[in-house]
Amino acid sequence: MNQTSKKQDFRLRPGDVVTGKWHHKKYVIRKRLGSGAIGSVYLCESDGKPQALKISDKSSSITMEVNVLKSFQKVQGNRLGPSLLDVDDWIDPRGERYSFYVMEFLRGKQLSTFIHAHGEEWLGILMLQLLDDLTELHEAGWVFGDLKTDNLIVTYPPPRLRWIDVGGTTQIGRSIKEFTEFYDRGYWNFGSRKAEPSYDLFALAMVMLHFYHPKRFERGSNPQKTLLQKLYQTKPLAPYQPCLAKALKGEYTTSKQMKDELASLIMKRSDKGSNYYRINQRNSNTQPQPRRRSQVNKQTKAAGHPFLESIGIFIVVILFYLFYLILK
Repeated sequence: MNQTSKKQDFRLRPGDVVTGKWHHKKYVIRKRLGSGAIGSVYLCESDGKPQALKISDKSSSITMEVNVLKSFQKVQGNRLGPSLLDVDDWIDPRGERYSFYVMEFLRGKQLSTFIHAHGEEWLGILMLQLLDDLTELHEAGWVFGDLKTDNLIVTYPPPRLRWIDVGGTTQIGRSIKEFTEFYDRGYWNFGSRKAEPSYDLFALAMVMLHFYHPKRFERGSNPQKTLLQKLYQTKPLAPYQPCLAKALKGEYTTSKQMKDELASLIMKRSDKGSNYYRINQRNSNTQPQPRRRSQVNKQTKAAGHPFLESIGIFIVVILFYLFYLILK
């Protein structure tokens, strides 16, 4: 019992060197990035390059996560999660054995930080990206499981939503092994914790809702009623409400179904869908420019209707160009 307790309490510190038992690669620890039920993730350096190292005394859990990352690498384009770089064991100075793996270190911004800086229109676009990736993940036989804002990061340029922790990834048909209550449909009485695509789609809807409720909210005596009321009371999500309500209720069986409907809602919202492909072919070299909502509002108020219309068309072109890139 004492040995187990010591292993669980063990922490790497900046400057510590982790040397693989089998591959003999050295990793200099810079700082801890986070920790969870399975282990801790550290920013490290090897051969002058920043990398992310996850280490744990639970070798079977580490092996499972490694298998998930390996399956991701077989997916065309390999956008699912960070790239796997090394897998090994480490013997600490006390003779204790730990398993670890090393991943690509993804630089970027938290989802909410990126959207606040570049405009709320990005929320729908980034969710389409996520649905695209979830489609490939589900087709490969996996469910993300612990899908939440903290496990997402936006890398750029170009803006790309990426996953930074696959610890909750579970094979379809099994019980979800790791979850966060606010994003868990079981917590809200909207379904079981069986690993299936609809479980991830519920969590994706909660990611969008959480953006407008960063402090979260209690479920109350009637969790289903509470959640749906919050959705319908969140005015910025009004264009997406039909889609999000279906995701919360478990009415989608595949990620592609939700993606197609969300894309349709975005196109209807812009009212420029019929010119979409023609616009993008003509502007194939256009690069999306970040903007702040407050700046656009000030400009449009001062300029009047013609200028407002021009700005609106410009935004539509940018959004649908990004959407076009996603679907290519």
